[in-house]
Amino acid sequence: MEQLLAVMVPAGEAVTTALDAEAGFQINLFWVVTQAATFLLFLAILWLVAFRRIGGVLEERRARIEQGLRDADEARQDRERAAMERAAALTAARQESNEILARSQRLAEETRERDLAETRAELERLRERAMADIENERQRAMADVRAQVADLALLAAGRVVGETMSDERQRRMVDEFLREVAAERSAGRGRPAGAGG
Repeated sequence: MEQLLAVMVPAGEAVTTALDAEAGFQINLFWVVTQAATFLLFLAILWLVAFRRIGGVLEERRARIEQGLRDADEARQDRERAAMERAAALTAARQESNEILARSQRLAEETRERDLAETRAELERLRERAMADIENERQRAMADVRAQVADLALLAAGRVVGETMSDERQRRMVDEFLREVAAERSAGRGRPAGAGG
């Protein structure tokens, strides 16, 4: 076959073609192992220098995100707790204000009732004292009127009879007269109904 090639192709060209054919199929095991070792060394250095730091940064970022999510969840729970506590405090405050209002209304009612009772008692005392004063004045006025009526009656009787009566006899007659007037009044004779006296 080489002869055939040599005949067809000039001599210089035949040598390069044969060498090209042999060089294209050669595998250099030393270079393959060296390239593989270099690649593995490059990966190890890349791992130590870049990927380890990137992995640490990513792990740190993942941890921060998880912490942020936990914090957000705790904050949400705290907000819900605070809202419930605020609602409970508002409810307690409303209940306490209602109790205070009820107590103050009850106290005001009791105070009003006590003041009314004291006022009524004072009015009753004043009325009783006024009635007693009126009764005393009436009794005194009646005694004055009786004394004047008795004096007038004695004077009139003395003129009619024409003689002077003794004090004891005059007083007895006046007392009898006044008893008769009182008896007539109690029997319904004397003054008309509704007249004071």
